[in-house]
Amino acid sequence: QVQLVESGGGLVQAGDSLRLSCAASVHTFSAYTFSTYVMGWFRQAPGKEREFVASISRGGGSTRYADSIKGRFTISRDNVKNAVYLEMNSLKPEDTAVYYCATSSGFYTDYDASKYKDWGQGTQVTVSS
Repeated sequence: QVQLVESGGGLVQAGDSLRLSCAASVHTFSAYTFSTYVMGWFRQAPGKEREFVASISRGGGSTRYADSIKGRFTISRDNVKNAVYLEMNSLKPEDTAVYYCATSSGFYTDYDASKYKDWGQGTQVTVSS
């Protein structure tokens, strides 16, 4: 089991940037390390279903993005610091949501939330127009 804590959200104006962080704590007696997991970012806006944002492979060499944020957001990870990041540029009001990071034992191409096991509590991002 992995505990995840997101941070970095806030209230910004359209066109601004934010960098979200997700710190992971792997259980001491776990047979797995942070680098064992594919990591993903998801978001959920009020009244909407949780949607995939981005994912990154175990080594960090491969990524996948939702079409709605492609070219504006960048996912990265640091397996020494046990952290994953989401750099968000050119933010739009429609990016307003609670952003969650999550772990997967599957593939970085997985965009289905049901493929992800451990979830953080989320961090709120609000973009004003």
